[in-house]
Amino acid sequence: MFDDTLEWRNIGPFRGGRVVAVAGDPINQNNFYFGACAGGVWKSTDGGNYWENISDDFFNTASVGAIAVSESDPNVIYVGTGESCIRVDVTHGDGVYKSVDGGRTWSNIGLQDTRHISRIRIHPTNPDLVYVAALGHAFGENKERGIFRSKDGGMNWEQVLFKSEKAGASDLYIDQNNPRIIYAGLWETRRTFWSMDSGGSDSGLYISTDGGDNWLDISNNPGLPKNIMGRIGVVSSPAKPDRVWALIEAEDGGVFRSDNRGESWIKLDDSEGVRSRPWYYTHIFAHPSDSNTIWVLSAQMWKSIDGGNSFQEVSTPHGDNHDLWIDPTNPNRMVQGNDGGACVSYNGGNTWSSIYNQPTGQFYSVETDSQFPYRVYGTQQDNSAISTPSQSIKGAILWEECYSVGLSESGKIAVKPDNSNIIYSAYPGGTLMRYDHTTGQVRNIMVWPEYYQNSAPKNYKYRFGWEFPIVTSKHDPNVLYTAGNMIFKSIDEGTNWEKLSEDLTRNDTDKQGLSGPITSEGPWAEIYCTVYALSESPINPDILWAGTDDGLIYISKDGGSSWSNVSPEGLEEWTMVSMIESSYFNEGTAFVAATKYKLDDYSPYVYKTNDYGQTWEKIIDGIAENDFARVVRQDPVNSKVLYLGTETGVYVSCDEGLKWDSLRLNLPVVPIYDLKVNEGDLIAATHGRSFWILDDLSPIQQINENTFSTDVHLMKPRDSVRLLMQSGSRFKDSIGKQYMSMQLGSPMVYEQKEDIEGGLSTKFLNCGVNPKDGVYINFYFNGNISDEVKLEFYDKSGQLIKSFDKGSKDKKNSLNLKKGMNRIIWDMRYPESLPIDSDVYGVTSPFGAQTTGPLALPGDYVVRLSIGDRNYQHDFKILVDPRVSVNDMDLTHQFDFQIRIRDKCTEVSKRINYIRSVKKQIKEWESKLDQSQDIEDLCKLSEYIKNKLDDIEDVMLPFRSEGPQPRGIPVGLFAKLKELMGVVASADWGPTSQSYHLYEDLCERIDTEFNLFDQLMDNQVGEFLAIIDKIGLAKIKI
Repeated sequence: MFDDTLEWRNIGPFRGGRVVAVAGDPINQNNFYFGACAGGVWKSTDGGNYWENISDDFFNTASVGAIAVSESDPNVIYVGTGESCIRVDVTHGDGVYKSVDGGRTWSNIGLQDTRHISRIRIHPTNPDLVYVAALGHAFGENKERGIFRSKDGGMNWEQVLFKSEKAGASDLYIDQNNPRIIYAGLWETRRTFWSMDSGGSDSGLYISTDGGDNWLDISNNPGLPKNIMGRIGVVSSPAKPDRVWALIEAEDGGVFRSDNRGESWIKLDDSEGVRSRPWYYTHIFAHPSDSNTIWVLSAQMWKSIDGGNSFQEVSTPHGDNHDLWIDPTNPNRMVQGNDGGACVSYNGGNTWSSIYNQPTGQFYSVETDSQFPYRVYGTQQDNSAISTPSQSIKGAILWEECYSVGLSESGKIAVKPDNSNIIYSAYPGGTLMRYDHTTGQVRNIMVWPEYYQNSAPKNYKYRFGWEFPIVTSKHDPNVLYTAGNMIFKSIDEGTNWEKLSEDLTRNDTDKQGLSGPITSEGPWAEIYCTVYALSESPINPDILWAGTDDGLIYISKDGGSSWSNVSPEGLEEWTMVSMIESSYFNEGTAFVAATKYKLDDYSPYVYKTNDYGQTWEKIIDGIAENDFARVVRQDPVNSKVLYLGTETGVYVSCDEGLKWDSLRLNLPVVPIYDLKVNEGDLIAATHGRSFWILDDLSPIQQINENTFSTDVHLMKPRDSVRLLMQSGSRFKDSIGKQYMSMQLGSPMVYEQKEDIEGGLSTKFLNCGVNPKDGVYINFYFNGNISDEVKLEFYDKSGQLIKSFDKGSKDKKNSLNLKKGMNRIIWDMRYPESLPIDSDVYGVTSPFGAQTTGPLALPGDYVVRLSIGDRNYQHDFKILVDPRVSVNDMDLTHQFDFQIRIRDKCTEVSKRINYIRSVKKQIKEWESKLDQSQDIEDLCKLSEYIKNKLDDIEDVMLPFRSEGPQPRGIPVGLFAKLKELMGVVASADWGPTSQSYHLYEDLCERIDTEFNLFDQLMDNQVGEFLAIIDKIGLAKIKI
């Protein structure tokens, strides 16, 4: 219904998210690829300066676990979806994708049920022979895991190594000198809501010497760990084929080396840095031409130049390092992936490209404030809490306009309702931070500030989950709520906390231990039996809702003094209640999003109650079968409209959940962790593509039972704020990128491409997208319209300002109508000045651009849609920018003065067009002149007139496409007048007295030239006309 009408825009921030898969083009030295953990595949063609997504519209899931580019044909690329670093927020994939044109197009080639893929390796000389290391389901057992091989480019697959339904593949390496020799690590692992288990009897290290037909378990070979193994990384040296390294998670694990292809091993290093958090890292890579150099990637990046006996740290732009691609012919050229993004090096890792050019942040929540423009807040995985503007007067949203609002990387965020400088955000382990933007100070206000890391949650005084809730009261800005396994309330910004409940969870101590069996996770990610969702009624402050991560829902009707279990009958235990939304319209109504995906159940669970939880209705009709939900929100304007965020996108319901429709539109496939409706916009916190905004929900909010029953429905426009955008300079480089800098600020880099309708679409490469500026007009057509159609804008006095017409030849004023919903945006400007025609040689002066029309004054306006003799209209307001202090009189003076300047520019344009018309006719007359006639005096007069016309035009617009240019091409009177418009319109302020004085001076000088022109026309041109009339030639049209 809303396709091609509503459009999401990415506001950034351009701060990279997690990356575990990278690759480079072995031929083109500037081409690199990375796969975001939940943001698709990206490509750089300029050495990592800028990146563009190349998987949108092709991939059905967002997570990328592996990328491989064929060395023998770099146009062939394989991508394995679903990462294998299965942290608390891991998202799944849907198999393998392949491109045969360098990433321009993709197709899914199978292995959909692998869910998580660790590595892809391609035969060095045969791009159709490819191997996949599949971890399999992260949250349950399945058969499609282990090592797979395709001999026909992915058309058919065979499972060549399988141990059990509990163990998948963690790594895979092909001997570059003898591709029939392949090494693989198998990993028994499983994650749940409450545990991360890594290691078991089915883990092991394997070798094949016949291209994967047969495999030998070498886990028990001499020198390797005696106890059970966990995750394994393996690599052999291209420079010394018998040399193999294995990085093994085990009680006595570490870095091991074999110099006889795995027959025997020696342990080289078991330092904490190299083997830290092994289920999350355990990545090892070999130098392509130096058999003594290897890299190990963990929290830091480590390099050994003595065969693995010792390691030195290599600095990277961000910690938590996962993948490394090294150019086999130029080892100094590499690309690396970490939890802050992807970065490129051309000097062996001494320096790296920026990670602040990738909008792939994984956000957990979203909040907004009451500023104008409103700012957007969220917590980014492996980074900090951040604030970014929803729009900018600089033309796009720059990184320099964003700022950190606390150290929080996970969990919720809240802004104090009456003071947007105060932001509350969550950090793992129950830490709650209060940030004050006026001072930059961050204060820890956690409920119980006891440090518990690496101890069992059952021993904690209070259990706070990875994303514990933070709620500011809608009724009292000083009231703050949070929740662990109990509910807490503060009335003094966290200085003191009051306990509102006892333990509301199932409190199963069997699910409150440490993970294992080899390594404990540690950073509070598996704290379970907690309150995960908390909501206060916007209608009644005594109504509180709470949902737990183990499948319970509670309500309090007395402000938290007592609680009642109102869990839906079909809500199974251990289900995570991820979000509760209290209704804006009925205090007994609430909506719930729940999930069991970490129990390997990807079904959506969404519920509604209208009676304080006494009865519940499951509302999932229209949601894809395995698209589990995390967040549901009610529209604050229309009680029947709901928004739903799922693992792959956004849905909307216009009937309170009876039926859902996709609202993904142009939003990429990406997990949606939170949604927020603010000032008529829908803001999405994506977990892999930063923040996105859907501007102006009016078409959705105003839908009712009558909307589609008539032929035409014009929706009431929302009030719009007039904004003055900064001016700036633009320039291009030699590889198609364009740059724009506003008032000497940081450059905005973008590309423009022609769309199917011949227009230009702009894609920003380093900054967020602004909303389209203007008044949004939305209307619905229920069929083909053959009548004349106009969309007109009037001021309060009834004066027509702007008109859009169906079939207009002027693209800027044309109505391109379609059946269904339509949107037209009026830029709030009055018509511009009359354009200046090209000169006699078809050339347009660079100084002859049209003068932009002035912005409409704040006030009341009317939009009218006319179809034949039928009229539909609504009034709306244009509002002054609330940040400026200007009175109505000054704005009126500014507007009136701009109209005078514009009209004078039009007057000048008409005269210049008139001059050029006369010169063009004289030139055409001269070409037809009969040289036998006595016309010497006529020719002299003709030349005199042309010279005088040139002189007048040079004063107005000093540019010629023929003959010598005026020295330095000085600025003419037209450009001076046009530039005065920019001076007057530069800010929301009354014109300066000197601007008026200059205007009068310019008008006097312009009128002097007009008078000279009039005299020329009355005298010499009149004489000229009389002569050609006398000799019988066609007259010039004057």
